[in-house]
Amino acid sequence: WLGGQPNVAASVKRYANIKGDVDHDTALNFLQGLLVVLRDSGRSGLLLVLDEVETLQRVRRDVRDKGLNALRQLLDELDQGRFPGLYLTITGTPAFYDGPQGIQRLAPLAQRLHTDFQTAAQFDNPRDTQIRLPGFDQDRLTEVGRKVRDIYAGSCKSPERVAKLADDDYVADLARAITGELGGKVGVAPRIFLKKLVADVLDRIDQFPEFDPRRDYALTVADTELTELERNARAASDPDDIELSL
Repeated sequence: WLGGQPNVAASVKRYANIKGDVDHDTALNFLQGLLVVLRDSGRSGLLLVLDEVETLQRVRRDVRDKGLNALRQLLDELDQGRFPGLYLTITGTPAFYDGPQGIQRLAPLAQRLHTDFQTAAQFDNPRDTQIRLPGFDQDRLTEVGRKVRDIYAGSCKSPERVAKLADDDYVADLARAITGELGGKVGVAPRIFLKKLVADVLDRIDQFPEFDPRRDYALTVADTELTELERNARAASDPDDIELSL
C-alpha cells in the first residue's frame, strides 16, 4: 500500500486501519503525513533515495516528460519547506544529468540541478546540488569491504573471530582476487565482492568456530551468478573464449 500498489485487499486496509490509495495524485500528501508520523515517533526525519533515475531515458517520451516534471515539482516543494525532515538523494549516470534525454529536456529542472564541474575533482564542493562519485579503484574497494566487515562484526555472534580471521589483509586479498576474476576491472567488482565477503566468508566465520577462510575457503565465481556486465568483464580463461579479428 505504501509503495502505491493498486490492488491492496480491503481486509488488509481495515486491519492496518488505513484508507484510500497512494497514487500519483496523493503520493506527496501521504509523504507529508509520513514525515509527521516519523517526527511524532521521535525520528529526526526520512532519507528518500531515488535510485537509477537514468531509467527514465528509456521510457516513452510522454512518460519521461511526466517523470521529469514530477521530479521538478518535488524539488520545488522541498525548497518551499513542505517536507520538513526529508533528505532527498537522486542517483543517476552523467548521461542523465548532461545528455539530451535526461534532465536537460526540462529547462527548469536542469537549472535547479546545475553544478559546475569544470574545476578539478579534488575541489568538488560536497555541499553543492550534485556530487560526482569517482570510480572504484582497488583501495576504495578494499575500504568498502573493511567497512562492511566492521558493520557485520557489530551485530554478529562472534565479532572477535570475524575481526581476527577477516582482518584488513584478508579483505584486501579477497578484493584483489575478485577483481582478477573480472578481468581486472574494479568498477564492476563491488557487487560480487561484497556478496562473497558476507555470504561465503563472514557468515561462515560467525557460524562455524573451526572455519578459517585462508585454509578452508577457495574463491569460485560461476558465470551463472554474474550479471551480463560482469560476465563481459571476466577475463577469458579458455583459448576458445578469445575472439580473434581476422
